[in-house]
Amino acid sequence: MRFDEDVQRSWLAREQGDIRALFLSDLHLGSRACRSDQLLEFLRLNRAEVIYLVGDIVDGWRLRTSWYWPRAHDEILRHLVDAAKQGTRVIYIPGNHDAFLRDFCGVHLAGIEVVDSIIHKAADGRRYVVIHGDRFDRLIERVRSLAPIAHRANVMVLKIDSAFNRLRRFLGLPGWSASQWVKHKFKIASRYLVEFETALADLARQHAADGVICGHVHHAAMHDDLGIRYINCGDWVESCTAIGEDRQGRFEILRWSGKEPILLAAEARAA
Repeated sequence: MRFDEDVQRSWLAREQGDIRALFLSDLHLGSRACRSDQLLEFLRLNRAEVIYLVGDIVDGWRLRTSWYWPRAHDEILRHLVDAAKQGTRVIYIPGNHDAFLRDFCGVHLAGIEVVDSIIHKAADGRRYVVIHGDRFDRLIERVRSLAPIAHRANVMVLKIDSAFNRLRRFLGLPGWSASQWVKHKFKIASRYLVEFETALADLARQHAADGVICGHVHHAAMHDDLGIRYINCGDWVESCTAIGEDRQGRFEILRWSGKEPILLAAEARAA
């Protein structure tokens, strides 16, 4: 079962108080594509008992080729460190762009826990494997030698997207992502997303878990199509999405609109 998308109403968890758990992935700090201003607004207005950073938080690939680290990216890290100091549990699960941090798994860095993967127990008792997901991306294994070329191509498309959307905003039109459209069409044709989701659903079964929460593919989603709950956080490069769990254990996909979260999809629950 897939959940309704584009539901234009405020997030239920905000009406009920603080968020129990917040899941963010693919921030790509260190990249010009990171939507850092929107992310800072979101973090400042949405507190949680636990924050999961589900990989590709820092874009080590990009930083190795061209150093870019504006003040806003520092402020995001400072906000997360301050949250940890104030009692929020902050858990960092490295991805492929910040794989260098996998050497620090089991260590606390400025109060932030670094782990390779973790089991999240929701308020309703359900268990979810939380992992970035790059190790289950079969396309990476097939074309590993082409990864640098693909990365440069993606950066170029994002630059074109940025210029195009500045013009659309000037004209009073909503944003539109060419790169998301291209990737979505390609992934449907190649069964990329199906293979990725199936591999992660199998991982959840191996851990006797009820579901999996991941990132990596920059495509926010939540469904039970594979007999297991599959939840993907999306990204903060194009879509500005996150996953939130409320105090009843219900999960929701949020898109940050610049003023408040817009609910994209909510988990259906029996009354």
